[in-house]
Amino acid sequence: MEINDLTPAELRVWRAFARGERVDFRTHEGEDAADGATWGPERTLRASALKALLLHAPQEDGEIAAMKVTGARITGPLDLTHALLDSHPVRLSHCHFTERPELYGIQLRRLSLHGSVLPGLGLGSARVDGTLRLSGCRISGPVQLAGTQISGALFLEDAELTAPDGSGPVLKLNQAVINDDLWAPRLHARGEIRLNGASVTGSVNFREARLDRDQDLVIDAQTLSVEGDFLLRQARVRGWVGLRGARIAGRLDLSYAHLSNPSGAALRATSATIGELWLRRGPAMEGTLNLRRAQVEVLFVEPEMLPRRVLISGLGYTSLTPHEPAERRLPMLERDGDGYVPHAYEQLTAAYRRIGDDHAARLVQLAKQRRHRSTLPWYGRLWGHVQDAAVGYGFRPMRAFGWLLSLLAVGSVAYALEHPPPLKPGEAPHFNPVFYTLDLLLPVISFGQEAAFAPEGWHQALSYVLVVTGWILATAVVAGVSRTFNRL
Repeated sequence: MEINDLTPAELRVWRAFARGERVDFRTHEGEDAADGATWGPERTLRASALKALLLHAPQEDGEIAAMKVTGARITGPLDLTHALLDSHPVRLSHCHFTERPELYGIQLRRLSLHGSVLPGLGLGSARVDGTLRLSGCRISGPVQLAGTQISGALFLEDAELTAPDGSGPVLKLNQAVINDDLWAPRLHARGEIRLNGASVTGSVNFREARLDRDQDLVIDAQTLSVEGDFLLRQARVRGWVGLRGARIAGRLDLSYAHLSNPSGAALRATSATIGELWLRRGPAMEGTLNLRRAQVEVLFVEPEMLPRRVLISGLGYTSLTPHEPAERRLPMLERDGDGYVPHAYEQLTAAYRRIGDDHAARLVQLAKQRRHRSTLPWYGRLWGHVQDAAVGYGFRPMRAFGWLLSLLAVGSVAYALEHPPPLKPGEAPHFNPVFYTLDLLLPVISFGQEAAFAPEGWHQALSYVLVVTGWILATAVVAGVSRTFNRL
């Protein structure tokens, strides 16, 4: 393109480019780029003119060339597919694009579209040797960044992303590599954000974001790798977040967040590896929390944040905080959609034992035995009830002594009021109601009383009850003690 073919507006940009000067077409500071209908020819640039300028890049000695345009209306297709622009940065801020820029495979130093309005952006498989800034942009079509390599940060704060039909991804970052942060606080997105297979050296920040894809996948981050934190603090998410197989070295922070997908999973982090998972200070999650086979170093969960249904089979964690009584933690295990999961009870027991709360650990084990009892046939459930009532499955051994003392008192009083007749009057020892009752209750120990006397009538029925009850108590105690030693 010859310089004589340029419009006055394009000529301003052409002359400023070689010196890296900024050209501002706005009539006043803070003008909204969305109001493109009010812009006349004096503020309009052809995409073909910008392409020619970027590719031919006029230089001046001692100056650093750069494209810095603010507040322009850019018409036509800006197609820089596979272009090599690694010698100068490009900043097209608060601009209004009539067509989607096609920048597939481009190589450039830095790109800023801050505050611009676009019908989409094609930047897949590109290489940016600096930052990519889409802050405050309003983009009404897909943003294609799949496979892109960004040596700096990707900025999306205060941006608005929408898909025309609301069905496809609004942001594609799958297999992208970002060597700094993905910085997107207050992002508004209506559609899917695809991060599967992406790698972020810094943190992913969706703080105060508004993400909406009702009853569908809103963040697809399968096998995502994040060396820092993944922040969803104070975010509002309608749809579900998928983190299957993701690796987050720092914390997955859902503090003050509202995740809502009542018809299915709200968060699915199966087989993920997470440094810290924070679920705190917010409303209860609406939908299922799926943490099957996930590995978490620190699980920071406040019981009020948990939804009505969880899936935690195979979940492993080292530390559970804040410290709560076992009665507050057990409902999480009872809500497991997989039913009775022994591993979940063992994990909770281990967490309490690591901090020295043996009482809470015993309560969890007791709850485990009671939950297991519900899975047994009727005779197993009956024997379970007996063990529970007798010794609390071995976790409440003093209960057996209480039963023993109660039965000893009943038997002693009954036989003291009416002595049973001796079998051999001349040879029988002196009758002692207390030791006679102990002879009936204790199946192993003998005081010589039971064999010397023969009760009759209801006393005989009472003796049968005491003998059977003694055997049941002894068996329950042995079973409970054995179970306790097996856990040590």
